[in-house]
Amino acid sequence: MLFTTLCYIEKDGCYLMLHRVKKEHDLNKDKWIGVGGKFEEKESPEDCLLREVWEETGLTLTSFRLRGIVTFISDRWETEHMYLFTADKYEGEIGPCPEGTLEWVSKKELDRLNLWEGDRIFFDLLERDAPFFTLKVAYEGDRLAEAVLNGSEKLV
Repeated sequence: MLFTTLCYIEKDGCYLMLHRVKKEHDLNKDKWIGVGGKFEEKESPEDCLLREVWEETGLTLTSFRLRGIVTFISDRWETEHMYLFTADKYEGEIGPCPEGTLEWVSKKELDRLNLWEGDRIFFDLLERDAPFFTLKVAYEGDRLAEAVLNGSEKLV
């Protein structure tokens, strides 16, 4: 089982999005996602979040919030539990990212991006400022086969 963090940094009605185009064998190849990554030994979710954001962007978060936990299940990769954060304050300047290209994208323009279908669900929850949530998304290949909110509400 894999434990990860993902963060959507907000500024002026935009999210800082990462277009995953640099790694050859990347599960997220050509997708747009937030910034984050895998836990290292002895890290808390917050430790992982701060380290990954700094490694991928050069930014130091000064205000962030845990919004939910997303469980990804797939017939192609191991189960992943992802701690989903948003952040609205940071220090530093954005630098080059080893994972892909960073770009500020208006929240109103997210639909035009190549996103995972399950990501569209949690973007909606973030936009509605939903209380803390859990979301289970199951994929068959790249197709979203199931989505369950808070253990009981079937969305797909």
